[in-house]
Amino acid sequence: MASSRSRSVGAVLAASVLAAGLLGASLPGKNSVTSNDIGKGEIGKSELRTDSVGKSELRTGSVKGDEVDESTLGQVPSALRADSAAAADAVGGKSAAALDTRWALIAENGTIERQTGGFTIVNCFTANANCYIDAGEDVTNNGLHAQIAVANTDGSSVLSGETGVAPCGATFVLCAPTGTEATGVIVVAPRESDGSPFGAGTGAPAVADAPRFYVFVTGSEG
Repeated sequence: MASSRSRSVGAVLAASVLAAGLLGASLPGKNSVTSNDIGKGEIGKSELRTDSVGKSELRTGSVKGDEVDESTLGQVPSALRADSAAAADAVGGKSAAALDTRWALIAENGTIERQTGGFTIVNCFTANANCYIDAGEDVTNNGLHAQIAVANTDGSSVLSGETGVAPCGATFVLCAPTGTEATGVIVVAPRESDGSPFGAGTGAPAVADAPRFYVFVTGSEG
């Protein structure tokens, strides 16, 4: 009799365990599911609430570029300067061409010996002791400079001297020879160190006495 009763109790317990397994055993406590209870790949993004996963739940490097909403990202600090920078090919709003320095080397005979381009002679050591050079552009707002070139191999050494330079189109200078009173023409006045014209006279110097000199045109004022 006892043996039969023990078998009945065992059967009841077995049935209860089976029913619990079929119906799903309840887990003790709230939020008690851990990573060990979830198989790999069992939970997809559709099972996650918005903002339910924070950076502390992500492995380093686990989020790739195409998974990031770029509109949620702030600006890279080092890129702030790029937004306020001018065009890369300009400085202070001026192009490289506008800031370029052009130059020409004038020989003793009043011709252009070398140049970067754009210069032509209008009248040099012909009408007077000055040289008038067309720069090919309005130079009334440009920086101008001229410099005596040292020469000591042609029998008439020039080791020093001074030059005056101005744009002929400026209101403060009057250029006399025909065709020189223009905004693109530069007058250069080479002189001995004491201010007198090169050569014996006060007029145009002979080729043997005339100096070689450089003339420079820099970027315009505005």
